[in-house]
Amino acid sequence: MALLDGIASVTDLELAGERVFIRVDFNVPLDKKTGAITDDERIVAALPTILHVAKAGAKVILASHFGRPKGKPNPAYSLEVVGARLAELTKMEVHVPDDCIGEAPRKVISDLREGQLCLLENLRFHEAEEQNDDAFAKELASLCTVYVGDAFGAAHRAHASVDALPRMMPKRAMGFLVAREVESLARVVETPERPFVAVLGGAKVTDKLGVIEALLDKCDCLCIGGAMANTLLAARGYDMRASLLEQDLVARGRTLFEQAEKKGVKLLLPSDVVTGGSLEATSGSTVAVAMLADGQLALDIGPATVAAFRAQILAAKTVFWNGPMGLFENPAFAAGTTGVASALVDSAAFTVVGGGDSAAAIRAAGLAARVSFVSTGGGAALELVEGKKLPGIEALRLVRG
Repeated sequence: MALLDGIASVTDLELAGERVFIRVDFNVPLDKKTGAITDDERIVAALPTILHVAKAGAKVILASHFGRPKGKPNPAYSLEVVGARLAELTKMEVHVPDDCIGEAPRKVISDLREGQLCLLENLRFHEAEEQNDDAFAKELASLCTVYVGDAFGAAHRAHASVDALPRMMPKRAMGFLVAREVESLARVVETPERPFVAVLGGAKVTDKLGVIEALLDKCDCLCIGGAMANTLLAARGYDMRASLLEQDLVARGRTLFEQAEKKGVKLLLPSDVVTGGSLEATSGSTVAVAMLADGQLALDIGPATVAAFRAQILAAKTVFWNGPMGLFENPAFAAGTTGVASALVDSAAFTVVGGGDSAAAIRAAGLAARVSFVSTGGGAALELVEGKKLPGIEALRLVRG
């Protein structure tokens, strides 16, 4: 598999007695009122690698970013709460020193015993992390003898712990999570079984223009919903009234239709939408896209569109989905997103959910276990599908592909 050529697995390394730095992605959401973790999926996803390294007899050093503390220590973004949850899940003691570099973590790591883990304090308490600073990376490198990259959700960021640090480590490898992510997405990017159907949603065409263009070279059918569909519907000549759209991309939308036609790709847009007078509306009305009333916003795809998308998904052998079909956080406009999620679980295809809001939606619907793969990294997954090289993957390569 080209995407993983030249990258060792954590299972290829002799780990006994080593100090192993595992870059994880523990950037989990918190309840704004209580400060409790509301979704621990990213912690759970990292456990196989953590436990493998611990059982091999290594000292385990975990490192992650958390929130956006803007390069300064901030108690609101401490990884203490994550350490507590990790201890519950692993049944191991988790020590969180008050910094990720310097004497504090050095002492904790030196004193680590079997059944104990070190979770370094938030990497982003230092602005050098996001600057991909070599000196900061060298400080981190001094703590360890082996590097394992397992933070797929951060793999598209050229940050010190993701890019500069692994390049300094002769002994480096990918963890189980990164391997599973790349292998699953490669079945979309490199060798999709056909028919291949992609479903894209979300707010802006701008955010996914490169992904759309890349998918037009790979898929047989592209279904587009969410607010981004409004811009493309406007390109088709529909008056979207008060709906969110990107007027400056309407002309570009027309070009996308021409590209799809030349490549023989079916490009499906909503035929009906669920409208409301505001984002806070408690109920919606289903109308054909040609029948939007003044002042109304298209906030979800309608049932006829759900049925059309579902038919394509059920006929597919590979399905990639990224982005909600509407304002799914509001129950009045969640049916389109739930409908796509239900189609995925009813499909016999290899189904990949590309992280982000779509992953949150399918978990909220209780359906995540019934799709083939749910990515932990929305932005990284999209960049990989788009054909971009991810710094956090490239830095692990011992032999250049």
